[in-house]
Parts: sequence; C-alpha cells; structure tokens
Amino acid sequence: MVKTGPRLFNRELSWLGFNRRVLEEATNPAHPLLERLRFLSISGTNLDEFFMVRVAGLKGHQLQGVEDLSADGMTATQQLDAIAAEADSLVVAQQAEWILLHEALADEGLSVVGEEELEPAAKEWLADHFREQILPVLTPQAIDPSHPFPFIPNGGFSLVFDLRRGKAAEPVVELLMIPSTLPRFIRLPGGKLNFIAIETAIAAHFDQIFPGFEKVAAGAFRLIRDSDIEVQEEAEDLVRYFRSAIKRRRRGRVIRLEFAADTPPDLESMVREGLGADSALVAESAGLIGIADLGQLVEVDRPDLKFPPYTPRFPERIKEHDGDCFAAIRAKDFVVHHPYESFEVVVAFLRQAAEDPDVVAIKQTLYRAGKQSAIIDALVVAAEAGKSVTAVVELKARFDEEQNLLWASRLERAGVQVIYGFVEWKTHAKMSMVIRREGSIMRTYCHFGTGNYHPTTAKIYTDLSYFTASRRAARDAAKLFNLTTGYVRPKGLELLTLSPIGLREKIVSLIDTEIANARNGKPSAIWAKMNSLVDGQIIEKLYEASEAGVSIELIVRGVCCLRPGVPGLSSNIRVKSIIGRFLEHSRIFVFANGDRLPHRNAKVYISSADWMPRNFDRRVEYMMPIENLTVHAQVLDQVMIANLIDNEQSWVLNADGSYTRLKPGKRHFNLHRYFMTNPSLSGRGQALAGKAVPKLRLTQRG
Repeated sequence: MVKTGPRLFNRELSWLGFNRRVLEEATNPAHPLLERLRFLSISGTNLDEFFMVRVAGLKGHQLQGVEDLSADGMTATQQLDAIAAEADSLVVAQQAEWILLHEALADEGLSVVGEEELEPAAKEWLADHFREQILPVLTPQAIDPSHPFPFIPNGGFSLVFDLRRGKAAEPVVELLMIPSTLPRFIRLPGGKLNFIAIETAIAAHFDQIFPGFEKVAAGAFRLIRDSDIEVQEEAEDLVRYFRSAIKRRRRGRVIRLEFAADTPPDLESMVREGLGADSALVAESAGLIGIADLGQLVEVDRPDLKFPPYTPRFPERIKEHDGDCFAAIRAKDFVVHHPYESFEVVVAFLRQAAEDPDVVAIKQTLYRAGKQSAIIDALVVAAEAGKSVTAVVELKARFDEEQNLLWASRLERAGVQVIYGFVEWKTHAKMSMVIRREGSIMRTYCHFGTGNYHPTTAKIYTDLSYFTASRRAARDAAKLFNLTTGYVRPKGLELLTLSPIGLREKIVSLIDTEIANARNGKPSAIWAKMNSLVDGQIIEKLYEASEAGVSIELIVRGVCCLRPGVPGLSSNIRVKSIIGRFLEHSRIFVFANGDRLPHRNAKVYISSADWMPRNFDRRVEYMMPIENLTVHAQVLDQVMIANLIDNEQSWVLNADGSYTRLKPGKRHFNLHRYFMTNPSLSGRGQALAGKAVPKLRLTQRG
C-alpha cells in the first residue's frame, strides 16, 4: 500500500496543471513575442472551456447532493474549493505575464494604450469612430423594478455603473453589455500598431452614452455558463434534440463570474443577484478581464514577432505517382505525419475519389470538420456525381454541434446518406473508405487518422494519417461502419480493435504479455503516447506491470492521473508532457513483445482513443496495428523516439504531482524542429530515398 498519498491524481487538478504548463510557454524567452501572447490567450480559452464543462459538472453534483468521491477521495465541494484556489492562482499568473508581454510588445511598436496615451489626432479619430461605429451598437439598460436584469450570454463581458443625475437625484444603476460583434481591441490609425481596448474607449466617451449623468462608481464583469450538453437516452430524434439543446446551452447556469478588482461590493452583489448566480465561483482580476481575447492581437501583420512560417511537405510518394493517391497506396502502405506533411493529401484522396468514375462508394466519419471544409465539398461532389456516399456525422462533438448540424444538412441536400450515430456513444474513430471498381475486382482504400478531418487544427496538431489498401483493414473498416450505421456488432475482426467492445480488454492483454515476459526474464517495455491517461483499470494494470519489472515510458500531454516513480507502486514508470509550437495529439501504443525496444518485432499501434473511461466505454474508437515494416520504423524509430528524447519542450511528472521542465544540457533536441527539417520514412518516396535522415537513439534506463 502506498503511504505517500492516493494512488491516483485528481483529474481536474491535473488538467489545471496542464494549463499551467501552457501558460508557462507564454514566459518562454525562446518563443517570439506574439507566440508567447498566443500561449497566454490559449491558456485563457482553455480555462473558460474547463469551467463550461468540467466545473459545471462538479457544480451540478454539488447542488444535487451527489456524494460520489473522486479517484483521490475528494467530494465535489472539496474539488471545487481546490479548483477555485488553483484557478485564481492561474489568473494571477496570467495577469502578471500580460503586464510583462505588454511592455515587451510596446518596445516592438505594438501596444494596447490607455486614454491618457492618445495623441490629439488619435483622440479625434477615436471620437468619430466611437460615434459612428460603436455607439449605435451599444444599448445601456437601467436596472430597476420596471427593467429587470437582462439575460447575458455565455462569455458575455459587461460594464455596470452607479450613476446620478445631479446631487439630489436618486442613484441609477445602468448595465452596458458589450456585444460580441464588436472587436475587443480597436486598431488606431498611424504607423504604429496601437490598439485601445473597447472598455477603455467606452470609458473615454462615457458622456456620449450617459449625457448629464455623474459616474459615482463603476465595475466590469464577465461570466461563464454551463455549456455541456447531456443527451437523454430517451431522445427520439437526435437532430431535433441538439437543435433545442444548443439553444438551452446559451442559457445554462452561471458557473463563474470574473469581476474587475475595482468593482464595488454593492455592484458585485447586484450583479450576482440579478444573474441568479449565488452559487457561482467568483474571481477578481486586477488586470485585463477575458485573457482569451488577446488572441485578436496575435493576428496582426508582424511576422518578425512570430514563429518562422512553415510550409508542410506534400508526400513525395504520391508525387512520384503523378498525384494518383490510389496508385501510391496500392504500391505500399504509408503514413502522413501532420502538420509536417500536408493535410492536403487527405483532401486530395477524397477529391480523387469524388471525381474518379471507377469509384462506386465512399464512407466517412466526421467528428470535427471545421467551418471551411474541403472534405465536405468532396463528399458533396461525389454524391452529386451519383456515387454512394455515407457520412457518419457526430452531433455530440463538444462545441462543434451546431457546425456539424449545418454540415449534415448540406450533405443530405446533396444526396449523402447521413448517419448520426448513437444516442449513448460518440463516434470518435476517424476513418475513410473508398471502394473502387478495378477490372473484375472491388478494391477498398482506407484512411485511418489519429486526428480530425479539420483543416485548421491539421496545421497545428501533430497527428498520423495511415493509408492502406489492405483487404483485412478494409473488411474491418466496413464492420466498424456497419456498427455505426446499422448497430451490427462486429465479429471476426482481423486487425482493428474497437471500443466500446473490447479495446480496454485488448490493452490489458497486451500489458499482461509484457508482465509475463518480465517475470520470465525476457525484455519487456511499454511506450505509449496520448493526450490523457485517466482510466483506473489501465492505471492499476500499469502499476502491476511496473512492479513486475516492465519499463514504462509514457508521453501524456494533458491530464495524467497515474502517479509515477513511487517505490513499490510505480518505480519503473516515467511520464512526460510535451508543450510546444505544435499540439501533440497522436495516440501511439508500443509493446516490446519479447525484444528490447526499439525493435522490428515490437507491437506498434495507432489509435483514435486516449486511455480514459469515456474512450473505452462511451465512444466508438479504433486501434490499428502497424505491420508494414517501413511504417513501423517511422512510427517507432522516428516518431516515438523523437518524443522520448525531446528535451527542449518536455516536462517530467513527479511523484507528488508537480511537473519539472527538462533542461537540455549539452545535447539539445527539439522534436518539432526535427520533423520540420527531415522527411518521413514512409512518405518520402524514391526521390528522397538517398537523403539521410538523422538516426535517433534513446538512452535506455537501467
């Protein structure tokens, strides 16, 4: 029994630790200033979404009196108290970093200025701009018995005033909601990149909004609402249910209120009462409310303050087949490593399928596809050309529900057979099937992805796209689609392992094999890369493997509930997290299989699933073994080792739950830089076959 604390870390506090590592990147002097500002903005967006979903769920449990304990033995109330303290600490750190970045950016000619810093010409321009562009959009509202407190949407930023018209007059409380259609920062004219915050511009022109009033006191606040959508099992029509649920979400319970530090207590109380937010978590900010809005400033045209632009490579293997994706896949399986290799190859695969007269059918899962989707366009073209097109559109993709409803409607109008999946499960597997008539046979080409079919995230998320014409893979993929479209439980799977019908059991079996090998004196090891590690059953099995002598290396970017490096529990487990220019997103699982890693006999898998209860029990996911030797070498000897030896963007998880940033020492290695400058092994083709790719070596433990 472990004496140093609970066997598992708290999931919510682990997530906050991840977001602190994101925030730490805003302090990294190795990053250009606007990239540091981007990380600061991302940390704000992350925190907002955390409150919308995770904290909202805990708050619901607290209000309903649910007494279930977390994995580390905390009640909902105890978790909420710990979350509030850590979130407040994060906000203080965000504000401190904004002060530093504000000063550094000003030295580079980019500044958010106050009213007192405006030159006369800028003041005159701002007055005209305010009168013409801002004032007509603003709607002040008195708060009194005839004007009840208005509804304020999720993320709403508002100003509140205590006003008086003359000394003897009764005070008037006015609320001014700042519409989301107005930019948070207004670009001022001139050669410099000077901006003024919308709230500063409003304060500077107070008399235009409230002529004849005296401002006694003022405050500002921003709110976060419960934004999760829980699907009721008795829902009869998922489309109608989600259209209604999206509207309800906008009016969800207030979870968090962030006030400007100088907001008077009586105005705070009035706002809380008006919003019915007595149970909301309240925070005070001494600086900029809504740190996420700083992302607007990152988009300015200052390439010298950003990472050098990077153009993804298009796989040489497809170029050598004159752009014929099918010919390239027929010749040999290959992996495309995003974002170092272009997502355009996935689009080209489906476009070719849409235009090829020999293609008879396309099947596609869609979890997130973005607002500008060439994937959707290709499916529409294919359907309008008379091909059989099936799209499994997941309505339960959080925060993409509305967009997915729009895509589903467009696909249906084009003649696509749209399937909405399950009420109780999410279809999270990322797969395409293209069935093509070739002479007397039907050949199926498959794409298995670890990421979404999303053109924007494909530029910043590291993911793998595996293309194959394997008949066994095709038969298994067809069974997965039949599960989602017709509830046909798959039997006799040849390659794939699926959840929720066996993935956890398969991983446990693979770990058991490593345990047996260790006990029999054979080499044993597990390397795994994922976004989150939460599942208690898998963690306990990893503990068992560790104490049996299995060497375990885990790369977990975000939440990790496993406690590493504890004698008698997890002494052979190391966990690291990588945060850098790109977001590590691919899921890769490696089992030594009786040989010392890395080795060609190792069992290597790619997957759409993290090791979390939801992925094993409430989602349709896949895990695919990599058998092609070149792809196997790329995923194991290139991708996994690069992740393991990175020392410029890596944090090590300690036994007490804290993270320590690795110090490179004499030999620096940055995995993002490595993949930006070296071709992949499976997609480089003959033209680059002679180009030496630096051999990566891992210093083994023990």
